[in-house]
Amino acid sequence: MNDLHVQPLGPEDLPALRVALDGRSVTDSSQWPARRAELRSLCVPPVYGAFPALPKQVRCEMLHQATVRAMEDARLWSCRVLADGAPVCLMRVFLPASGGPHPVVLHGDGCWHTATDGVIADLLRRGYAFAQFNRVEIAPDMPGPPRPVAALAAWAWGYHRAVDALCQLEALDATRIAVVGHSRGGKAALLAGATDERIALTSANNSGAGGAGCWRGGTTGAETLADITRVFGYWFAPALAQWAGREATLPFDQHFLKALVAPRALLTTEALGDHWANPQGTWVTHQAAQAVFDWLGVPQQLAIRYRAGDHAHTPADWAALLDFADHLWRGAPRPAGLGGPPDSLDGRGPG
Repeated sequence: MNDLHVQPLGPEDLPALRVALDGRSVTDSSQWPARRAELRSLCVPPVYGAFPALPKQVRCEMLHQATVRAMEDARLWSCRVLADGAPVCLMRVFLPASGGPHPVVLHGDGCWHTATDGVIADLLRRGYAFAQFNRVEIAPDMPGPPRPVAALAAWAWGYHRAVDALCQLEALDATRIAVVGHSRGGKAALLAGATDERIALTSANNSGAGGAGCWRGGTTGAETLADITRVFGYWFAPALAQWAGREATLPFDQHFLKALVAPRALLTTEALGDHWANPQGTWVTHQAAQAVFDWLGVPQQLAIRYRAGDHAHTPADWAALLDFADHLWRGAPRPAGLGGPPDSLDGRGPG
């Protein structure tokens, strides 16, 4: 068992999700769109800053088509995504050899190569298309002079433009688009899914601070707001750093971002040994967000999966995403182990 040296923290310690800014309780689901807009205004600009401008036109330009013999004759399309005529990024789309329209998993971590050929082949065998772009084409992942747009906002915007492009490909099912990323890419994927209602399933792997974790605490040894803004300040809105050491007074926490996904589907995948990514704090924000999914009548749309191990995007994490997608989109039984952490995480987990 992993000893996480848990700091006492529960969902009751986080700001309320269903109390409007005017102090009134949000009791009817018809009030959710307005409250969702409030939540977005409270948690997105202070953490991530403004997004790049919404383009008037996005175009998916086909550059090349090939057959991948080593992947059972899968189709491979190389595309360029353009916004108002300007290049955004290159995108590769792998599709099963025949059939369609296919659900598609969109991955922004082309810079890390965490989606190996084996992972892609497994996606294809299970009937999913796989699309990948390199988010650092949109904004570099390096410190430098102040930027008009923080990196995470730029990367999430990149996911949105890739979704624009995918929706133009008839071989893909635009109603079944999943986005996924790992670590800083998981933060970007979660932000993208929270802010684009075309994304049917959002998955963040080991996303930690600024992702699925909890600013207020959790696992001893987890990355703090002070840590992340000191080293990776260019990921965030500059004003976020002012909250370092004052996290308990934040008017939001990351359960707000998770709740923005509701009633669409959200899966977070976590490693018990990845203390820096705050697996305990992630459980706290999950529990807090679950109350909104329950209230909206979609409790099964929110899931969390823990595994043994450290900070990585493993085949087991990818399999958890596909198993959950099969449950949502193909009527497969809900996979075991998506309800929460083992008892060793906090003594209150469902096992």
